[in-house]
Amino acid sequence: MRRLSVITPFFNEAGNAAHFAGLLAGLRCEVERRFGLGLETVLVDDGSTDGGAEAFALALEGTWKIVRLSRNFGKEIAVFAGLEHADGDFVMIMDADLQHSAETALLLIGELLAQPDIDVVHAVRRDGRTGWRRTQAAGLFYRLINLGQRFDVTPNAGDFRVMRGQVARALAQLRDRKRFNKGLYAWAGFQQRAVPYAPVARGAGDSKWSRLGLLTLSLEAFTSFSVVPLRIMSAIGLVLALCGVFYGVKILLEVWLAGISVPGFASLIVAVVVLGGFNLALLGLVGEYVWVAVSEAKDRPVYLVRDVVASPPAARPGLRRRSKDG
Repeated sequence: MRRLSVITPFFNEAGNAAHFAGLLAGLRCEVERRFGLGLETVLVDDGSTDGGAEAFALALEGTWKIVRLSRNFGKEIAVFAGLEHADGDFVMIMDADLQHSAETALLLIGELLAQPDIDVVHAVRRDGRTGWRRTQAAGLFYRLINLGQRFDVTPNAGDFRVMRGQVARALAQLRDRKRFNKGLYAWAGFQQRAVPYAPVARGAGDSKWSRLGLLTLSLEAFTSFSVVPLRIMSAIGLVLALCGVFYGVKILLEVWLAGISVPGFASLIVAVVVLGGFNLALLGLVGEYVWVAVSEAKDRPVYLVRDVVASPPAARPGLRRRSKDG
């Protein structure tokens, strides 16, 4: 029987463990009944401190394994760890916070299996709950990140997707340490199809994504996939240089032709502040790109695994004992 691997990264989601296990149990029955697929669950514990791994281990049924990372590496890398540990004929990524419903998951699977020429079906968020400012900021982000690219990052498409096994294995070969999964999905190519969905209410707990976290992820996206910020800064620098030339010509003409004595203190201070601020901003931006290059050059492992806890039929001898002692 062909299998579907469901990859679920989580961080401090113990409160959702029982409900998510119930969602998976219903999904497993429907996947086998409708599509004739077995279901394997691969959960990645991204350094949880609330006993989430133990809560999921007690609640899950069927074939599953929990990959416990040595610390919190971030969701982008936790998804990558799941891709490396999944070996199903089809692979689905969904969150443990219950916002990804079983109904939408079945819709994605059905779309993929119904179209042999499609390799990936991803869900695109269409709930209209985000504010106007955030919507405009997101729109600007996607316009800039896609500018001049040979591929397009789909707006509002997250990790919620199902793909064929060869696509998952191809993505597992992309060992970027500063990861922006949306960009990697688009860069990898393959034939993809978008399906709109409205996320349901979150279960227990709060979102782990703060505004600062989203801003940091956006910066990593640009430094990993786009040269547009550097080109924008170069354009600003060119404009400032041209303004300086024109202003200098104006001063010379006023002195030579009209004999006007131009006071220099105020204009000098403005020029120093503007050019100094611009140079510092450009230096910081270049530093971000250099940091990404340094991180890649170090060639450290993308993540480290503390241990792997598996369901009894798939567990290796001594694995559960080691996880309890560790």
